[in-house]
Amino acid sequence: MPFLPFFYWDNTFILIIIGMVISGFASMYVQSTYRKYGEVNSKNGFTASEVCRKILDVAHLQDVRLEGIRGNLTDHYNAQENVLRLSDTTRNSRSVAAIGVAAHEAGHALQDRDDYGPLRLRAALVPVTNFGQTAAFPILFLGFFLGEAGGMFVNIGILLFSLTLLFQLVTLPVEFNASNRAIQVLETQGLLSREEIPQARKVLNAAALTYVAAAIASFLSVLRLVLIFSGNGRNRG
Repeated sequence: MPFLPFFYWDNTFILIIIGMVISGFASMYVQSTYRKYGEVNSKNGFTASEVCRKILDVAHLQDVRLEGIRGNLTDHYNAQENVLRLSDTTRNSRSVAAIGVAAHEAGHALQDRDDYGPLRLRAALVPVTNFGQTAAFPILFLGFFLGEAGGMFVNIGILLFSLTLLFQLVTLPVEFNASNRAIQVLETQGLLSREEIPQARKVLNAAALTYVAAAIASFLSVLRLVLIFSGNGRNRG
């Protein structure tokens, strides 16, 4: 009797559960860390938006626009639009947590200025990864229902699905490097005190764990597909 292998509940489904648990813990950790240091105001009295602007100006990035965006921790830098957007909970806050997040996004602008390789690679992977996410499952379904004749389609489908994992792996050095740049500039420019630098680092390290968790979850999803289809092939043989 045919079944849908992607939603089939078998022993390999534990891999999906493990990925969800890891991602959930990472998300809770970053939220709790942000809340903790979101209550600690910087002694310098700057808002996160002011700190971000200072970092950009010192780096000769006056052309990068600084805008607001709705939401919580929706902060991001858009290289195509040359704009850095800080969320409602970040831009007007004077907390160490908010300043750390804003500096991290400024770190991405510095990467863009320096033509940082992993950042360029990640940008190039975006359309490819989006295509892979869209096409992977239809091709896998086709390969599954073709039986033995569908082996090539199965391999292509898994390869396309694996592009998400590749994207997550490339994202790791981009995010860690942006955080390192942020801490360095906050310290050298005296935008946070000596006591506040470790606190900001804890916030950024917690945020980085969410990317590590995403990469682990993606790997476990790919592994599950490989196990399902390799087992399926053995059963048909």
